[in-house]
Amino acid sequence: MKIIYTDVLIIGGGLAGLRVATGIKERGHDAVVLSLVPPKRSHSAAAQGGMQASLANSVMGEGDNEDVHFSDTIKGSDWGADQEVARMFVHCAPKAIRELAHWGVPWSRVKRGGREAIINAKKVTITEKDEAHGLITARDFGGTKKWRTCYTSDGTGHSMLFAMDNKAKQDGVEVHERMEAISLITHEGRCYGAVARNLMTGDLVAYVSKATTMATGGYGRIYSVSTNAIICQGIGQALALETGIATLGNMEAIQFHPTAIVPVGILTTEGCRGDGGLLLDKDGYRFMPDYEPDKKELASRDVVSRRMTEHMRKGKGVKSRYGDHLWLDITILGREHIEKNLREVKEICENFLGIDPAVDWIPVRPTQHYSMGGIRTKYTGESQTLTGLYSCGEAACWDLHGFNRLGGNSVSETVVSGMMVAEYIADFCDSFDSSMHIHSSQIQIALEKEHEKLEALLNNKDGEDAYVLRRRMEEIMMDKVGIFRNETDLQEAVDELEELYKRSKNIEVFRCKSRAANPALVNAYRTQKMLKVALTVAYGALLRKESRGAHSREDYPARDDENWLNRTITSWPDKNQTMPSVSYEDINIDTMELPPGWRGYGKDLTKHHPDTKVRQETVDIVKEKLEADGASRFEIQNALMPYLKNLPLKYQGTNERLGENV
Repeated sequence: MKIIYTDVLIIGGGLAGLRVATGIKERGHDAVVLSLVPPKRSHSAAAQGGMQASLANSVMGEGDNEDVHFSDTIKGSDWGADQEVARMFVHCAPKAIRELAHWGVPWSRVKRGGREAIINAKKVTITEKDEAHGLITARDFGGTKKWRTCYTSDGTGHSMLFAMDNKAKQDGVEVHERMEAISLITHEGRCYGAVARNLMTGDLVAYVSKATTMATGGYGRIYSVSTNAIICQGIGQALALETGIATLGNMEAIQFHPTAIVPVGILTTEGCRGDGGLLLDKDGYRFMPDYEPDKKELASRDVVSRRMTEHMRKGKGVKSRYGDHLWLDITILGREHIEKNLREVKEICENFLGIDPAVDWIPVRPTQHYSMGGIRTKYTGESQTLTGLYSCGEAACWDLHGFNRLGGNSVSETVVSGMMVAEYIADFCDSFDSSMHIHSSQIQIALEKEHEKLEALLNNKDGEDAYVLRRRMEEIMMDKVGIFRNETDLQEAVDELEELYKRSKNIEVFRCKSRAANPALVNAYRTQKMLKVALTVAYGALLRKESRGAHSREDYPARDDENWLNRTITSWPDKNQTMPSVSYEDINIDTMELPPGWRGYGKDLTKHHPDTKVRQETVDIVKEKLEADGASRFEIQNALMPYLKNLPLKYQGTNERLGENV
């Protein structure tokens, strides 16, 4: 029996996991990171467009601040987000981005004087102020009132991840690569680490810790086409679910990105449209202004994805052997701009499509991209139901994004949630609450249990082929739990997924029986877990009879605040269940700073909650009185929804901006 003890175990070596690890180390605690791949190969590197933070350095960002960023985030979430969490996030984002600059991220910078830009298909001259020269600049992104998305060309995630990994090495963070957590160790309602499998040797190791952090990213690979890396399979969410104690939140909230290339589904950044790129149909016609005359191509991602799909349904898509698609035209930006600010897009187009985007239009269509759902946590990142288990980044639902995430808020969330959750974990480790009460015999039992599962897969005869089950799961999710959803498709999806899950209990590992490096064995046990995750998504979507954010029901087109202003909470308390258990957590209007309203897209079909009007009147009265008394925006916000008390003391300070004295 091999046991490794540490203060904090972090599962996942991307931006969120590494930022937690460095924060833990700075507080004097030991941390071990488990990573399927070398950290610099984590999916965080794929983020292209940028990181949102209300710096307001560029002239196009003037007037931006935490209030505007907060409003954009809540409206983007379709009022599904936790508003206190959103406030904490927008307050800390400027701090996080400046910290990353200090650690070596080469953010693109403001240059004084005039520069050409494309806005609404027209060339305009933007004149930057002298005093902003050299400060971090920003580009436009969907669903935002101001230019807020800070970037490094279109390799933002890449540069952030490399700087973060270098910082982790500098701080002496211990990273165990090619190690996969396959179960969490729990005892008497407390998480004490995980059983991990060495992907090269097949050896099982118990990592025992005071606190365990899940930072494994999303679950996009339950779909047949996704912009996610192949390691984004929802295994972190599945491990939490399989404890029978931890819960998941809003698993049906799946975002489709408008502009993935056809057919492989690799992302072309929202920065293409933020910088002025256009969406065109088979006739070369720019159709988005017809649907969204205000924001056009830069409406929220869920809105643009639906409009594109609607347009293709009208017969306006470009026919191809891979199905219909539309065109993304960035030729209007010019070769110099593309080669400087969209160089990854150019390389993707050259290598995967054989085209030059400075000359040719890019074939695109909406593709699964992001998971708003995840392990349900408190604002501290700790599971609401399993002590000692924390989560952050895309793996978690704490709940910043509600039912739709704004572009640029994801990479921002990884480092912001990582830096905050690290403080809460360190506080936990500093307290007597973190004392460990688990006998080594319990750890031995956990190891033997996982060993027996693996042996059963390897020794099974006349069983199911995991590859067949998984491919069918991916097809079902893509065809029946996609951008537009309806009762018939969702019920069929749930029924067939449940049957696939039952069959997965009889998987046989074909082709290779090795206990060491064996992709067939890995696929076998992951497929069982992925099917559980897929069921939480499909079943949650079936039960939610409304449209909210990225969850769009054709048979229930209205956002129904009266009946569905809540979060879906999913659990799997009995290992013999073949379906998840579902309950709901109300979202309290009475504590909202920004009561539910119309997002500003399409026709307002909202069924309003009776408490909304009362809360809005209360908010208006408080604002009017405080404004008349000369109160600052900080005082007004604090009166409406106090949140600073929740933040670690070191992050409570006010952010400074050009032209705003604090």
